[in-house]
Amino acid sequence: MRRKAEGTGRFSDEMLLMTARLYYVDGLPQADVARVMRVSQPQISRLLSLARDRGIVRISVADYDPRDRELEKLLVTELGLNKPIVIKTIRGSKVKDLRYTVAHFAAADVAQLVAGVHTLAIAGGRTLQDLCQQFKEPPRKASMAVVQAMGNVGSTPSGYDALELGRHMAAIWGGSFFMLNTPVLLPDIRTRDAIMSLGENQEVVRRFGKCELALVGMGTLQNSMFTERGIFTDRDMKMLVQAKAVGEICGRFFNAEGDECDTSFRDRVASIKLEQLQKMPQVIAVTIGSDRAAALSAAIKGNIVKSVVIDDAGAQALLDINQRLSRVPVAAK
Repeated sequence: MRRKAEGTGRFSDEMLLMTARLYYVDGLPQADVARVMRVSQPQISRLLSLARDRGIVRISVADYDPRDRELEKLLVTELGLNKPIVIKTIRGSKVKDLRYTVAHFAAADVAQLVAGVHTLAIAGGRTLQDLCQQFKEPPRKASMAVVQAMGNVGSTPSGYDALELGRHMAAIWGGSFFMLNTPVLLPDIRTRDAIMSLGENQEVVRRFGKCELALVGMGTLQNSMFTERGIFTDRDMKMLVQAKAVGEICGRFFNAEGDECDTSFRDRVASIKLEQLQKMPQVIAVTIGSDRAAALSAAIKGNIVKSVVIDDAGAQALLDINQRLSRVPVAAK
């Protein structure tokens, strides 16, 4: 093993090849490989890394499709969704791991949908945050206009607020960011209308009508950014329950028919309106979990959501609830 590798490395190609053979082909533990090679065990990881860097080891992985194409086809044929993305996941995964898995595998496909868009609306959301963090800078900047679709949840914006996600998206695509300068929930309708009438916010509202695509989160009464951050009072929750709210998008709660709940809560929300989302060519809900099935079903029925990025269990639950609803007699609904 006297032959040195080309370059400045002190390990020869032959030494790296022997190390790789013992570990990858013969299946020896790194401790045993270290004994044979007469180096410390921590150095084995370094040798294996060098072997990959020099092309001595070339790792080949069979093609793997992370998307569940059959579930996607069913979402298209049974629910009329446009280009849904369903990601295969491991059963029993923790919620944060599910979010990461869906975001990691869906990011490239969502980026292709976003790439041709001139004006994008973006809401807040925890799974949406993970997705945005997975986007890579495109080879060519698109000069996209990114519009904040809802105010901030709480007094201190978090990483999953629309404000932070919008800034990030504009930076990735080299575009302009249009900020909705307000909390999402205001004390009363007079305060909401006064803040929304400000010139800077009116410019954002005007751009809502130009948006070709919206990325939104999906909440329920029990599980949303609002409940996580303690925004609801008991009175708010009671009012929404009485109004038969099943889901929330951009701070706007809707019933099983996909109609916005007519409550005083509705008059306090500063965000894009559901009617504006209904008119938009593409609205993608980015979410996980079977507990979102009823909310998603209602949003699709109301033409608020046109597509989804979701895990396979969540997609199956959505299909299941749709099948159950389709079997309910009209008189019983």
